[in-house]
Amino acid sequence: MAQCRLILLFASLSCLAVAIVDASAGDSDPIYKACVEQCEKTGCAGEKCFQHCKFSSDGVPIDGPWYLQEPLYQRWKQWDCRSDCRYQCMLSREEEREKLGDTPVKYHGKWPFKRVYGIQEPVSVALSALNLAMQFHGWVSFFILVNYKLPLRPNKKTYYEYTGLLHIYGLLAMNCWLWSAVFHSRDVDLTEKLDYSSAVALLGFSLIVAIMRAFNVRDEATRVMVAAPLIAFVTTHILYLNFYQLDYGLNMKVCLGMGVAQLLIWAIWAGIIRHPSRWKLWIVVIGGGIATLLEIYDFPPYSGFVDAHALWHATTIPLTYLWWSFIRDDAEFRTTTLIKKAK
Repeated sequence: MAQCRLILLFASLSCLAVAIVDASAGDSDPIYKACVEQCEKTGCAGEKCFQHCKFSSDGVPIDGPWYLQEPLYQRWKQWDCRSDCRYQCMLSREEEREKLGDTPVKYHGKWPFKRVYGIQEPVSVALSALNLAMQFHGWVSFFILVNYKLPLRPNKKTYYEYTGLLHIYGLLAMNCWLWSAVFHSRDVDLTEKLDYSSAVALLGFSLIVAIMRAFNVRDEATRVMVAAPLIAFVTTHILYLNFYQLDYGLNMKVCLGMGVAQLLIWAIWAGIIRHPSRWKLWIVVIGGGIATLLEIYDFPPYSGFVDAHALWHATTIPLTYLWWSFIRDDAEFRTTTLIKKAK
């Protein structure tokens, strides 16, 4: 049953595959470079001037009294003179390139997105929020089903053996989309690490769920034996990314390995079993795989807002709904089966 999640996780490789940020075509453009250098000296790019250029990186005025210190509500997103200059010079340069008939290029590893109220990628933020809402809806509906609509055991526990695992999965999924929204709102070192770490944690736990459900692991001791090594590996990897080196290449390999493993497990399981809702699983697996192609076929944002990654976020919304629908069907299927066996 975790296959659907697996696909969403495999697709979340896209979250983790934001890799090469050092060398982009726009960075070496002499007109763009000259604009940024001039802006950092004067505080203005063309007719646009920036208040940030009057402050140091910690918000202290460069040439003014202490009481002019920049307020916290303006500093929390860490927009500074350099980032504002780069943004305005990027927009100006892209307008010039468009008039010449040239296609957009990346600057510092990112496409030229247009901000909305200081949000870097507003469409991706909105779609991440919708995915968060869809995960919340799916988790709550699953919680209500297993605890209030389906029969319970004499000890008041659910018949469905994977209830606890899927509760944890739901919380991790919501956490992942939360930090995805934050990261697309403002890409700084902290939000990047939180986004990547939450995606890795979700991907790793989804692999655990896939193994537990596909191999019908119900004994607690066996579950610990299966989960402990994977949890240790994922935890070590997250610590490595956060406190040693944010290695994009290694991270992508780790995530790809866990994603492919889940896909294989769920694909084989869906092909062997006779689950009444296996067609939902197949749609999520195939749909998730196709959606991942959007991350491979990267293209510039339309009108500065909608790029391939944003479209991928859009595809995961219906897939998430179908995934939780399968989970609920699986809970009903297992509960009915176990009650029949008990009679």
